[in-house]
Amino acid sequence: MPDGFSNPEIRTPIPGPRSRAWVDRLARHECPAITARRARRASALGTADDDPVVFERARGANIVCVDGNVLVDMTAGFGVAAVGHRHPAVVAAVKAQADRLLHAMGDAHPDTQRITLLELLAERTGFDKAILGSSGSDAVEAALKTARIATGRDGVVSFSGAYHGLSYGALTATAYHRAAFRGPFAAQLGGHSRVAPFGGSVPDLSGVGAVIVEPIQGRGGMRAPPPGWLAELRSRCRAAGALLIFDEIFTGFGRTGEWFRFQEIGVTPDILCVGKAMAGGMPLSACLGTSAVMDAWGASRGEAIHTQTFLGHPPGCAAALAAIPVLGELIAPARALGAWLRGELQARGWGVRGAGLMLGVEVPEPLRVSRALLQRGYLALPAGEDTPVLGITPPLVITRSQLEGFLEALDAVCPPGPGR
Repeated sequence: MPDGFSNPEIRTPIPGPRSRAWVDRLARHECPAITARRARRASALGTADDDPVVFERARGANIVCVDGNVLVDMTAGFGVAAVGHRHPAVVAAVKAQADRLLHAMGDAHPDTQRITLLELLAERTGFDKAILGSSGSDAVEAALKTARIATGRDGVVSFSGAYHGLSYGALTATAYHRAAFRGPFAAQLGGHSRVAPFGGSVPDLSGVGAVIVEPIQGRGGMRAPPPGWLAELRSRCRAAGALLIFDEIFTGFGRTGEWFRFQEIGVTPDILCVGKAMAGGMPLSACLGTSAVMDAWGASRGEAIHTQTFLGHPPGCAAALAAIPVLGELIAPARALGAWLRGELQARGWGVRGAGLMLGVEVPEPLRVSRALLQRGYLALPAGEDTPVLGITPPLVITRSQLEGFLEALDAVCPPGPGR
């Protein structure tokens, strides 16, 4: 197994024969809407080369597929593996927790790890209280419910290109690929949510309880709004009595160069959603707010009106307690590495957006580029709706040598020419 800091080692075509065989098995039992490339192959709309690779193990910034190919992960597993895949501190914490307690009882009976994690989150974010969940969508739905409870208003405003999740509550605020994601379910989503232009004029907020925004859009193309726009949004929400929600599920925990983007830009929301990197690979999220906001829920009367079976899952909380201190050590070096990478990309003539190690490179045909990079051992994904963008969100532990290899591969699949 590579040490996590290796450059690619390609031993078979990608995807290799074992990956293809595993994906054939997957297609027999998984809903065809889930693994999209395999679905296209099955319906004769693509080729076998569109199949995904099947992961076998991973460490640091390296992934090894079932065919033995060593890849460099430029996605951090959708941003989750910010501390690196299989970080030893996270693995040790999960193993130790598994030896003590695997499951507590949600809103009924907590364990010590959950309580300790809530204390650490308050210390790190400055927000007093939280609702834990298992996914980013969970955090967003808790935030929207909190805003409704606290303001008594139904209205929700989100922004073009926004991705807040695909469960029904989160989907009401998701505008990314609006027709594809929302279209089939539009009749069940209600009419309380509307979409405003990201970075544009702030709409009238009369009757609005929640305004939800990503301080940098991830899936929407690594887009940052114009300077001052989030501060204006903060002011307008305060004047209208609406609560401002920052979805920092992607940007949080060091991804953009500080603990959280809101701290970096000096604009504090009423509610903060976090997840992804927080637990180093375990499914965990949180919706955080001030006591004034969260206390609007009122005290539990023995039957919580918002909870879930796995709320505060002990192994996830243990993983987060191990991952968060590691993330603190990685922020400064990752910020410097991100600045270096941005400079290298710009020197090559690429348009670059985003911040820290959450970058988007404006390339022609990003899906083609993504597939060509995979053949060279670099896993990167397209991002954005309107502008062709390749997302770069690697583990914060990635090395300069691995990034230099990525830059060479990008040069090879997108040689200099008109429009670059």
